[in-house]
Amino acid sequence: MTDAAVKVLEASQKAVKNLKLTLIRGEAGYNCIEKYGTNVPQKTLEILKETDACLKGPMTTPEEAGAPPSAAVTIRKTFDLYANVRPCKTLPGVWALKPNVDLVILRENTEGLYFGKEFEVAPGEGVALRVITQEASEKIAKLAFELASKRGKHVTCVHKRNILRVTDGIFRNAVFRVAEGYPSVKADEDHVDAMAMRLIKEPEKFDVIVTTNMFGDILSDEAAQLVGGIGLAAGANVGDNYGMFEPVHGSAPRHAGKNRANPIAMILAAKMMMEYLNEPEAARLIERAVERILKEGRIRTYDLKGNSTTEEAGEAIAEAITEMHD
Repeated sequence: MTDAAVKVLEASQKAVKNLKLTLIRGEAGYNCIEKYGTNVPQKTLEILKETDACLKGPMTTPEEAGAPPSAAVTIRKTFDLYANVRPCKTLPGVWALKPNVDLVILRENTEGLYFGKEFEVAPGEGVALRVITQEASEKIAKLAFELASKRGKHVTCVHKRNILRVTDGIFRNAVFRVAEGYPSVKADEDHVDAMAMRLIKEPEKFDVIVTTNMFGDILSDEAAQLVGGIGLAAGANVGDNYGMFEPVHGSAPRHAGKNRANPIAMILAAKMMMEYLNEPEAARLIERAVERILKEGRIRTYDLKGNSTTEEAGEAIAEAITEMHD
């Protein structure tokens, strides 16, 4: 999948005048644990510090207690990538629950239960800390309102304040405090369980959804399924000075080496990276190429009820970029 995305980036570079990308590969993921004792070796972190952004492939993270944190979490913490941005949009030629879905889920990326502080207080009794701060909540809220002001001018704050009164109270109040500075953007709110239902019932009514870490992770996977599945869903992890881009889905070891996984989520992550790097022409070309091959329907990976390979899908999108440019 990463090779397919790189092929698309190389085609974009040839098509866009004055676009010069230097692509550097770094080791990370499950295979690094035995060699380095971590998912992200120090050498890779040093490489990342010299770059403007990174494109991260899906990586397996062991689930045993005491295992090193995932590569994504390590990179997020190292660069303070406090915002996880996950678009959800109806695509041509792909089944969707509704024909006009176009929303973005903005998830706080550094706190909540995913903060990772949990311990066993007695045999069979565990405690996890849910950390929510006003500072982090206001940062993600500001990004949500900035994004909404360029889109549909509507932000929905999702929380569970009726139960988690302290932590979600802090988050909810921070969002509406920030909302006061954006009078042209409509701000409303919903409980997370109601939002899970409303995404099925009326996803077309939402623009930017801002929420805490775990809620955002779950809702964005649900939203991806509304528009064709997680194989098409890309995400960005951004902070004030760096960006990491990746498919929303994790790894699927049972598909490894079979050349059958859908690379479109990875390719759309590359498109989001081009937007972040202020290369809108390259981003538009990639998006148009993906839409073109989906609309034509001749390239379909197994998750889209076809038998095209990962490599064939990547090549088709790269060729579409070249053809559109010519």
